[in-house]
Amino acid sequence: MIAIQLPDGSKREFPQAVTVAEVAASIGAGLAKAALAGRVGAGADAKLVDTSYLMEADTQLAIITDKDADGLEVIRHSTAHLLAYAVKELFPEAQVTIGPVIENGFFYDFAYKRPFTPEDLAAIESKMSELAKKDERVTRTVLPRDEAVSYFKSLGEAYKAEIIESIPADQDVSLYAEGKFTDLCRGPHVPSTGKLKHFKLMKVAGAYWRGDHRNEQLQRIYGTAWASKDDLQKYLIRLEEAEKRDHRKLGRELDLFHMEENAPGLVFWHPKGWTVWQQLEQYMRAVYRDNGYLEVKGPQILDKHLWEKTGHWDNYRDNMFTTESEKREYALKPMNCPGHVLIFNQGIKSYRDLPLRFGEFGQCHRNEPSGSLHGIMRVRGFTQDDGHIFCTEDQILEECIAYTQLLRKVYADFGFTDIIYKVATRPEKRVGSDALWDKAEFAVMESLRRSGCEFIVSPGDGAFYGPKIEYTLKDALGRQWQCGTMQVDFNTAERLGGEYVTDASERAHPVMLHRAIVGSLERFIGILIEQHAGALPVWLAPTQVVIANITDAQADYVAEIVKSLQKQGLRVHADLRNEKITYKIREHSLQKVPYILVVGDKEKANGAVAVRARGNQDLGVMALEDFIAKISADITQKA
Repeated sequence: MIAIQLPDGSKREFPQAVTVAEVAASIGAGLAKAALAGRVGAGADAKLVDTSYLMEADTQLAIITDKDADGLEVIRHSTAHLLAYAVKELFPEAQVTIGPVIENGFFYDFAYKRPFTPEDLAAIESKMSELAKKDERVTRTVLPRDEAVSYFKSLGEAYKAEIIESIPADQDVSLYAEGKFTDLCRGPHVPSTGKLKHFKLMKVAGAYWRGDHRNEQLQRIYGTAWASKDDLQKYLIRLEEAEKRDHRKLGRELDLFHMEENAPGLVFWHPKGWTVWQQLEQYMRAVYRDNGYLEVKGPQILDKHLWEKTGHWDNYRDNMFTTESEKREYALKPMNCPGHVLIFNQGIKSYRDLPLRFGEFGQCHRNEPSGSLHGIMRVRGFTQDDGHIFCTEDQILEECIAYTQLLRKVYADFGFTDIIYKVATRPEKRVGSDALWDKAEFAVMESLRRSGCEFIVSPGDGAFYGPKIEYTLKDALGRQWQCGTMQVDFNTAERLGGEYVTDASERAHPVMLHRAIVGSLERFIGILIEQHAGALPVWLAPTQVVIANITDAQADYVAEIVKSLQKQGLRVHADLRNEKITYKIREHSLQKVPYILVVGDKEKANGAVAVRARGNQDLGVMALEDFIAKISADITQKA
């Protein structure tokens, strides 16, 4: 007998080997119909399998349906295959390459003689629906590698053959077939195409074969798939809202910044956008000042040998811009840490000087691939609120705890309270001993525990010099943005000769904590624009108040108001144009100005202002002093 243990602890026994589908059927017809896959085994050894998977010995089994996260991933993976099936039906000459699951959906890359059009996309989606309704079985077969290569070559699928040829010759490969279409895949997949009902193709984009710009360009079709029609509709509505909030669109409409091909991946800040930048920078400068940081500034270009010493040259060379002068090779800094060590190295440091906290608004450059650039969210030139704490080993935990508390306060001031905490541990390619990595990993995890933060562990995702905490915030649409970081590094200061004198009058290397709260200021401003749909909080808004007159008779009174508000440190604009007041109100409302003050003869006579707040709110007439008190409270409260 074979005993199958279910998640609720119950067991079912079968006289012979049994499939996942058969176990589901033994539980009930409803579960048999809903089953998409199975999770066989326990703990770290558990694996996701098809419903046709045969269990030949006692094991644990969870039946996966569309209610499970794994079930949704199986749906999306299978829908990617359905997309490729439909493309081959409509465009037989197209070659298929790869089609993975991504966040909220999937994509598939194709090689075809001409670009796919929007009309093609609609036809492909229609064909996918037609194929899904056939409810064709999805079956798995296993072939020796060389036999699989020959099979795909016989189909004219050169890309698939190349992928399989990269697999060791002694390995077998699995293929999945549905109807006339067969694809290389590890699986698992849904038992039949009829399980795929709620999907939509989103767009076509360019992509390079194997992600290398030196290879031929392919066409990437993106799609989304969900467990229910309602989930799909909600996602599409979120996308519509995200499109309205797109920082690139709002950046143009609100005259904040622009980007162009004369400087790919770099930002041209306009006066309004630079005002927002300055408010963010000054806020973070106050954070430095109030939390024991000393602000420093390092050079943009450093000798190649310095980057070799730190290990960046070996681990990060492809992302660095380089230059040469007098037969010496230099690199534009992609990060600020080496420069801070060189500042630390000036003069003798004692244990009494530690922890020593340096902060810099450091301008960095990284040679990001052009295909990854995205407005001001992903650029080649950016400024970080970068900080490094030089401390003793005994001070690590306390510093990490204090930093997490500080980060929470900063994020709350910007309107973000939902934070996800992740610890990224040692990667395979790293520097330093395992003993030091043990200490560093313990410190970051324990600091989160003592801060009352639940966290997830991401094995192998740490920096090459140390583990890190990644702080990810959720925005108004539920999207996640990884911004803050804290990295514990026992290696870099030592590699660059950083030392301090201990209480025993001996020399020791400080531990270096790399930390950033908002990260790239450019990216964080982009996040803020999308979070607030361009309607930035009063304290951040480039123009906080517009004063609009009804006739020329109030021009002198407008000038008085401007002077009074500017004395309060407010950012004010006077609109004295010979236009109807309704026109002025509408125009400044579209510019998302927090407050519009309208003044006519009555307001002038009474020393008052008619106040309109953003969102078409008429707050009525009030004394200027009362308005100043109101807006000052908004700014103080970060409202």
